[in-house]
Amino acid sequence: MPPLPPLPPLPPLPPLATQAEHLISLGVHELAGIPAAELRAFAEGSHADDSNALLAVHPDRLPASPLAPLLRRDDKPGFVVVDMPDVDDFAPDAVELPDTHLYVVNGIDRGDRMANWSPEEALPALVKESRSPLLLTEGIHWVLQQPEALERNRCFMTIGSRLRKANGTPDARTPAIWISNGTGRDGRERRNAPKVGWCWWGNRHTWLGFASATGRRHRAY
Repeated sequence: MPPLPPLPPLPPLPPLATQAEHLISLGVHELAGIPAAELRAFAEGSHADDSNALLAVHPDRLPASPLAPLLRRDDKPGFVVVDMPDVDDFAPDAVELPDTHLYVVNGIDRGDRMANWSPEEALPALVKESRSPLLLTEGIHWVLQQPEALERNRCFMTIGSRLRKANGTPDARTPAIWISNGTGRDGRERRNAPKVGWCWWGNRHTWLGFASATGRRHRAY
């Protein structure tokens, strides 16, 4: 299958203060146990020059399962696939996070250029570019703030989150965020809904890029 033509760049993310208000309107602060005033103060104190700065809650404070239903597309809520009941066990893997429950992610990119690559192929390429793969929770935060980041045939994997088995080896599943076709166990009523699922570490998909960032900071100065 030939590569898809490039899309125009996404518009800048909203200012961090606007992002904070949106999270508050969704009740994210209550899910995370963070006072609204603290969320606002953090956003106002983060003087980010990068238009791709994203406000995120640490996954230890707020994992993927309560975040996913907050996603919306065509007025349909997001969901986690039924065969991923352990979604919240997918943790940062070789990704260093700020030691705080609120932080900022800079320089986000959907990784369209890596569509039809496997996670196994994409990870070393991202590292070589001094980029860090997004966590699943960061990807959800991104789509919450910028729904147009998720488009048909332009969805993305979040390979910064991995599940480790009891013996320390990584699970072959890797998380991704895409749009449901309403088939199989998803159910027809979920067609076009945002979907948190997984793909195999060694498999390629023409419609999945690899979301990444240039860095993460407690404050984006």
